[in-house]
Amino acid sequence: MKKWFLVSVFIVLIVNIYKAQVNFTESNLPIFIIETGNKTIVDEPKIVAQLKIIDNGSGKRNRITDLPTGYAGKIGIEIRGSSSQMFPKKQYGFEIYNDAEEGINVSLLGLPKEEDWILNAPYTDKSLIRNALAYKWGSTLGNYAPRTKFCEVVINGAYKGVFSLIEKIKRDNNRVNISKLDATTTTGNALTGGYIIKIDKQTGSGGTGWHSPYFPINRKGAQTIFYQYEYPDSDDINAKQKEYIQGYVTDFEKSLLQSNFNDPLKGFRKYIDENAFIDYLIVNELTKNPDAYRLSTFLYKKRDDLGGKLFMGPIWDFDLALGNVNFCANGNPEGFVFEYNSICPEDYWLIPFWWKRMLEDPLFVQRLNDRWKALRKTVYSNEKLWSDIDSMTNLLSESQARNFKEWPVLGSYIWPNFYVSKTYNEEIVWLKNWVKLRTAWLDNQFQSKFEEFKVRESGINNVYPNPVSDFLTIQTTIYKPGPFQFKIVDQQGRLCYTNNSVETNIGYLEKKIDMTNFGTGIYYLIIENGQNVSTSTFVKQ
Repeated sequence: MKKWFLVSVFIVLIVNIYKAQVNFTESNLPIFIIETGNKTIVDEPKIVAQLKIIDNGSGKRNRITDLPTGYAGKIGIEIRGSSSQMFPKKQYGFEIYNDAEEGINVSLLGLPKEEDWILNAPYTDKSLIRNALAYKWGSTLGNYAPRTKFCEVVINGAYKGVFSLIEKIKRDNNRVNISKLDATTTTGNALTGGYIIKIDKQTGSGGTGWHSPYFPINRKGAQTIFYQYEYPDSDDINAKQKEYIQGYVTDFEKSLLQSNFNDPLKGFRKYIDENAFIDYLIVNELTKNPDAYRLSTFLYKKRDDLGGKLFMGPIWDFDLALGNVNFCANGNPEGFVFEYNSICPEDYWLIPFWWKRMLEDPLFVQRLNDRWKALRKTVYSNEKLWSDIDSMTNLLSESQARNFKEWPVLGSYIWPNFYVSKTYNEEIVWLKNWVKLRTAWLDNQFQSKFEEFKVRESGINNVYPNPVSDFLTIQTTIYKPGPFQFKIVDQQGRLCYTNNSVETNIGYLEKKIDMTNFGTGIYYLIIENGQNVSTSTFVKQ
């Protein structure tokens, strides 16, 4: 990986030296014109600049000589990102300023008002659309994902190529819609939400937080999972708020380590919105995002009286997804990203143990499989996924040519490309074929994972206390839907207790039985689930 990285840096430098200057005058896309007064844009702090946006509306041409129609005023701008900062085409974060250089909320390109925005600069992603595609595919599931708009950017008179205007992840009624917390909130229902935390590198926009007490599985080293405070951020969150959100996440993790982890009332579902976790898994596995679960991974918690559980998302950062990576998870269309720890156990950033644990719950897997099948008939059909790709690439048919004249990377390896195309059209043809192969593989694998549970016999997870005096607790996992019955017989084979046969679904079941009228001795518990039978022995004292 280090060798490829160094080779890539060399190629980046060569490309930067020999790139052609683009004579840019007009576009079918909105144009962002940034003037810094000859000040250099750096990675913190933001510098004050002027922004003009020329956006004459759908179907109309935008010329750099036009009067600004989208916005005109001050901004604070800085370079953003982590590993992406090595590329010559930089991406930027900016904040809308009033004349006093205070942040103000403004609508840009028709998106909801806010003050913080991102200009994402696709460079290693030669399709130019991976992030925009993933956010679109995430939002079609009914969850918030950052909205995007394509544009072309000019800085201090120099053409910089095709960018995506992206909403920065923030607490906002139109972004992550959770309650506002302030420094005075220390008690009561208000303390329970809202929070945004993330798992990510501490470079870039990283902050303080806490280490999970539970290590990632398959680690070959001293790796831990580090949760960072995103909202309230490290400077604003108070001690009680830290204590609350850390305790809640730790309780969620602890619940997954119990024998009854999939109990609908006492297990992990008590703490999380299961549907949000399933949807997060699906969109990241669809795109085979190598950063999923372990980097650029956000979670948020609503206040208890507003739905109060932990939600996965919003999704973020798909530059290396959809087959655009040549290490660890790799760019071929096969393989699960949630198995990353087994593939690259030496990696410093690993996946929390809780994904593997939830996938040991048959009901979670059943719901995952059902959700995937439903999506494949609608928004995730190959026809619809391809249509989304075509829609975006048709929009960029003119501007992509200028972008690759300014940044002539087609035909060159740029870290960490898995596939190197000679033309933009080849890049898109390859991408569409990759999506077709990926969805076919997932069709089979999600069903196979479900089938693994269907063929298992029901098994008794726990019978306690043993010996028993008063009440016997039975905990079991049902792997097949259908008739379910259990019986207790003595050593002579006489039936001492039975329940009426009931129809059950896949999942966890717990039952308490009053043993006070049973005589002392050895008893056998028999569980029948369809044609599957399992037994356990216990002693009444």
